[in-house]
Amino acid sequence: MRWITHSFRQTLRRRRVSRGARKLAHTLGTVAAIVTALLSGPLGWPAVAQDMSVEDVQAVLRSAAGGTADLSGKDLSGLNLAGMDLSGVNLQGANLKGADLSGADLSESNLDAAILRGASLKDATLRRISAHSTVLAEADLRGSDLSGALLICNLEYARLDGANLSGARLGADMRNQPMGLMRVSLRKASLRGAKLDGADLSRGLLEFADFAGASLRGANLLRAEAAGADFTGADLTGADLSMADIAGARFSKIKGGDKIVGLDKTLNADSAHFD
Repeated sequence: MRWITHSFRQTLRRRRVSRGARKLAHTLGTVAAIVTALLSGPLGWPAVAQDMSVEDVQAVLRSAAGGTADLSGKDLSGLNLAGMDLSGVNLQGANLKGADLSGADLSESNLDAAILRGASLKDATLRRISAHSTVLAEADLRGSDLSGALLICNLEYARLDGANLSGARLGADMRNQPMGLMRVSLRKASLRGAKLDGADLSRGLLEFADFAGASLRGANLLRAEAAGADFTGADLTGADLSMADIAGARFSKIKGGDKIVGLDKTLNADSAHFD
């Protein structure tokens, strides 16, 4: 708790009072969500959130009656929520580790600081979700719709084959860094055939990610760490690779190679594979 308190005090010192109580409330909510996530079991600490059944979740959704259903901080780990309508639901800090959310609609839901390690989200609708400081490592997101989503989170070893991430925001948020640089991690994730047109991956951790056959038209990979990544057959028309580290990365049979922005400014290009 000491490091959270220190970071919060640092945040208060850095923010100007004139920016108003709304941003202060947002900071408080984020800190509270992170604390809840840490205390809900993933690190082996005692769980504090009450266990819920599928019927309990359905009851909460019914009681919301068109308003915002609140499942923040709840322990929903391992539940079968496949095909359920969870659009707009507040799941901030919830524990959904290993849950089945395949085919579910979570569009515009709040998943900040939630734990979804190993969860199944295959073919799920996740348009415009907020997933800041969220754990989606090893999650199955094949065929899911993440267009316009905010994904400043852990997606290491996640499966995103055929997923739609058009216009998704995965780049580092340079405006609010009280606890260090927060950015997406797609290390060793699979994005074969995924659509990332116009996506922001700037400063992202993309080491050994598989983008084979993916569409990255107009994507922003400024300063991305993409060592060992595989872009075989990918469409990189208009993609910005300025200052990206591409050591050992593969660019075999790519499309739009002559229209890549900043290719002459990449780092370690001499060890990348082009043909």
